[in-house]
Amino acid sequence: MPVTPSANPRIVEALYAEALALADRARDTFEALRRQPANDAAAPGSGNLGADEDLAHVQANCEALRTTTRIMHCLAWLLNHRAWFAGELTELQLRRHGRLIAHFPASDPACIVHLNPTAQAVVRESERLYQRITRLEQAWQSQGMAGTLRQDQPHDRPHDPMPAALTRLRERLGLALAEAG
Repeated sequence: MPVTPSANPRIVEALYAEALALADRARDTFEALRRQPANDAAAPGSGNLGADEDLAHVQANCEALRTTTRIMHCLAWLLNHRAWFAGELTELQLRRHGRLIAHFPASDPACIVHLNPTAQAVVRESERLYQRITRLEQAWQSQGMAGTLRQDQPHDRPHDPMPAALTRLRERLGLALAEAG
């Protein structure tokens, strides 16, 4: 029986830290790849590249863009869920703006084989991260938010659809009316 993943604050925070580290590694890896000469005779952008080297350079840049975009979409999803768990977004806002892009294009294996092993590892890690968050997204959509807890709620109480600010306002009004009455 498969275990259904659920987005909870600990999982979201762990994935967020992982995604930030991966974003830094991707930036460093692809920046180093960009600076690396295509061969000893010509550097990228010098105009002396052969057609194969030029194509490999363009493919590497495309893969760098695809990989960093994938990671940024993961970070956006995680930031939205962090905000929801902290009570900064309503469930409606999260459902409207907190969705992961469906069917993000996978990396082209023909392009990846031309990357160095470090860049290939970053691409694979970004794909795994995206797949993990996609599974969380699908579980979140199928089971709804009723199965998750927010940080501002006791762990024995399911999610109350009323925003925390309204709950606190009602409590204060109730106390004020009780004192006045």
